[in-house]
Amino acid sequence: MELIIYLAIGAIAGFAAGLFGVGGGLIIVPILYVVFTQMNYDPTVIMHLALGTSLATIVVTSISSVSAHHKKGAVLWPVFKNLAPGLVLGSFFGAWVAGLLTGANLQLLIGAFAIWVAYKMFKGAQVQVDPSKQLPSARLQMLAGGGIGVASAIFGIGGGSLTVPFLNKCGVVMQKAVGTSAACGLPIALAGAFGFMFFGAQSTIAIPNAVGFVHIYAFVGISVMSFITAKLGAKVAHILSPAALKKCFALLLVLIGIYFVSQGFLA
Repeated sequence: MELIIYLAIGAIAGFAAGLFGVGGGLIIVPILYVVFTQMNYDPTVIMHLALGTSLATIVVTSISSVSAHHKKGAVLWPVFKNLAPGLVLGSFFGAWVAGLLTGANLQLLIGAFAIWVAYKMFKGAQVQVDPSKQLPSARLQMLAGGGIGVASAIFGIGGGSLTVPFLNKCGVVMQKAVGTSAACGLPIALAGAFGFMFFGAQSTIAIPNAVGFVHIYAFVGISVMSFITAKLGAKVAHILSPAALKKCFALLLVLIGIYFVSQGFLA
């Protein structure tokens, strides 16, 4: 029965991710938070478990995504090579930082982040890419990757909402920014998930069917179904109005953000 619940979550998260054109992290985390709460897991680790499990599922979905973008020639592999070391170190460090934070603090941070993403999405401002701008040195790109990695691990996401704006500001056109960001999601998710497993293993709180802060049943169920339903969501997205879809998703994120912020203050 538990596995069926996770398959259902994966179906919803995958469909929504394909429909709205975003990673599933901001969808998976709040749903897992509610499910783990209903299962009476220790409230002090529920947010950590939701974040770690979310990152683990992104490993699978990012492989599918980067393969599709690579076939279209949209991945700037030299840029990925420069960003990757920082992404890996930053994500692992971010998992450690998340482990130090209380569940209430994580709720406040993620709630505020969801509202910020909603604002950017609802505003719908088209990014004006200045082709005269260039990417910074390899060392600065690695540092930028570190910052993106830390934030992504704390928020349980693949980093697209952070990597794409960074690349746009450096003169990278949207298609290649999105493709390169998809590639960057893999090291973020791998290092972040490993970090949550490693640091979670140090916890004295026993979590059923979990390795550290990654729930195995949830990882398998969500990964399998989201991989399938993301394609269906993408097909539906081409039928409906992109502007209307973004505004609906922005509204959903606002509600998620308000919920987490209120939970954080009430905890």
